[in-house]
Amino acid sequence: MKASARNRFAGTVSAVREGTINTEVELTTAGGDIIVAVVTQASARSLELAVGKPAIALVKAPWVMILTEEGGIKLSARNRLAGTIRQLIKGAVNSDVVIALPGGSEVHAVVTNDAVAELGLKEGVAATALFKASHVILGVSA
Repeated sequence: MKASARNRFAGTVSAVREGTINTEVELTTAGGDIIVAVVTQASARSLELAVGKPAIALVKAPWVMILTEEGGIKLSARNRLAGTIRQLIKGAVNSDVVIALPGGSEVHAVVTNDAVAELGLKEGVAATALFKASHVILGVSA
């Protein structure tokens, strides 16, 4: 599959919770990371999402926020993937930050250079990637 989203998490559907309008889907990767997605009921039916079905979760890098210290902050973002910054590539305005997760996956985030400086981001620093469940696009084999 070709797609512009750099964050691609292959896994297996591990939970499906149907609501009146939307369905919440959990996808567990081979490395044990859990990605939560919220899709419409129509999409869940069309994709035939069910526990045990292989799927892929796509998340665009600009949709990923980075947290370095929780400090008692409560956030609504359902997806929190903790790891270590493996690579940081600075551009003129933004930086591409790659966070290596313990299970072997990586998360790309595009953040401003000001955010890189304010958060003290550099290779080897512990960081958590945050993204909303509504920013996850699910796909299955056709």
